[in-house]
Amino acid sequence: MRGCGVNGPESFAAHDGPGDGREPRIPPPRASVEDSGLPLPDLADPGEPSPVPLELSHDVLKSLLGAWALAACSAAETAAVEEHLGDCGACADEARRLREAVGLLHQPESLDLDPALRTRVLQSCLTRRPPRIPVPEWAAPYDAETARLDALLQDFGDAEWHAPVRLRWFEADEATSRRTTVAGVIAHLLSVDGLVAVALGLDDPLTEAVGGERTPAGPAERTDAFWRSSHYPPTRSVRAPWREQSHRLVRTVSFTGGSTGGLTVPYGDFGLPLHDAMLDRAFECWVHAEDIAEAVDYPYEPPAPRHLHRMIDLAARMLPVALAERRRARPAATGRPPRLVTAGQPGRSLRLEIEGAAGGEWLIPLDSPGAVGSAEFEVAHVALDGVEFCRLAAGHVPPEDAAAGQVGDREAIRDVLFAAAGLSRM
Repeated sequence: MRGCGVNGPESFAAHDGPGDGREPRIPPPRASVEDSGLPLPDLADPGEPSPVPLELSHDVLKSLLGAWALAACSAAETAAVEEHLGDCGACADEARRLREAVGLLHQPESLDLDPALRTRVLQSCLTRRPPRIPVPEWAAPYDAETARLDALLQDFGDAEWHAPVRLRWFEADEATSRRTTVAGVIAHLLSVDGLVAVALGLDDPLTEAVGGERTPAGPAERTDAFWRSSHYPPTRSVRAPWREQSHRLVRTVSFTGGSTGGLTVPYGDFGLPLHDAMLDRAFECWVHAEDIAEAVDYPYEPPAPRHLHRMIDLAARMLPVALAERRRARPAATGRPPRLVTAGQPGRSLRLEIEGAAGGEWLIPLDSPGAVGSAEFEVAHVALDGVEFCRLAAGHVPPEDAAAGQVGDREAIRDVLFAAAGLSRM
């Protein structure tokens, strides 16, 4: 293109150059962007200009390493430090150590709330301002477990409410199960909690469901009646009546001032004092909450140790009666016949040691529900974890796999473990 300026008076050399063949002061035009086929630049969004590294001394750059590790440098300082790290091995090693230290300061944490947070907040609030009508200590486990289950259910969608759940228990020394849904489990809790409601003079949730028919007395029969009475499988609508009933139960027992007047809750073929019935309902609420959490693949923590200890104590106190009933129902499965012991007298005993924060020791009389456990007549010793024992009593763990440690009379140990599993029911 330079040749166009040397011919004729119109040349660049004639107008702008010295005429001695040197390069003209005005350069020749370049090819346009349109002629090159390249895309036009977007003038509306030129983008962020790249930071220009600062010219800083080694000492200054070294002093910036801490701020760089914390991502507290400006863009220009960051560019200067990172360019320097490529040339200085000593600073690069120091920068690596600082970055690792910063990583230790920011440990990854679960987004789930601490399960004990609700308890700590309530304790703090109640310490500052005690309730005018406090919840009795024996009803606190039920209050806590129903609240925890309700919190789990709060954000469930339709898919979670219809997730399949398998209820498990032991019957006649055999593992038994029944299939339902999350909503079906809440309907089961609503039906059986109704036994306590009726004993307290509250409305029975089953009355409207069964119409004019006689209300069943046992937990399994009540659940079957409630499920049969529904034209459609239970849905999320069952949560509201269950939640309201649990609140009414806690309010009612709180207004009693802790006195139950010897009130007994009938369970069909047996009965429990109100104190123990509320513990039983707390235990079943926790067990079925774990069933639900497992069905929707969500973690669920055991109860607070002080509440879990009360549940373990209830199961341990029920074991002598469960042993006697098992021997009457299945005499061939219980080995040698028990010795006759006068009620109130010491007899052969098994030491049940429960490990963990909720643990303790119980001497279980083996020969009669009316006998007294005695260390002098101890014939066996069984050690279990607290949660493991509760899962055994719920029928979720086979008796053969439950005990962590066993010493002494094998037949007595087997009888107690199977009697513990026999405490479970639908």
